Amino acid sequence: MAPAAGARTLAHPARQEIRLEAVLHALSDPVRLCVVRELAAAEGELTCSCFDLPVTKSTTTHHFRVLRESGIVRQTYRGTAKMNGLRRDDLEALFPGLLTGILEAAELQAGRLGGS
Repeated sequence: MAPAAGARTLAHPARQEIRLEAVLHALSDPVRLCVVRELAAAEGELTCSCFDLPVTKSTTTHHFRVLRESGIVRQTYRGTAKMNGLRRDDLEALFPGLLTGILEAAELQAGRLGGS
């Protein structure tokens, strides 16, 4: 469905433009990995304000931009809220098992290190 006239839209890479090195770079940051883990555990999309991150608002904005521009998340506006959802289908089609493997490894690491 096309956005309404005057609606704010954000640029996302098309599926065929998503690069492995960009995905791996985005997931190499602990804050961004935390965001992806929370999105993976969610039933649906989450607003940016749902995340309690240990960084400033401007740094949070940067992290979400990196995730969006790498093709890991899709961001859409609903009213004034910016909604975030994982692009699981796109990532699985391009890199089968990658996201699942990274999420499983992050869970094991969190358990081993006593983090969340």
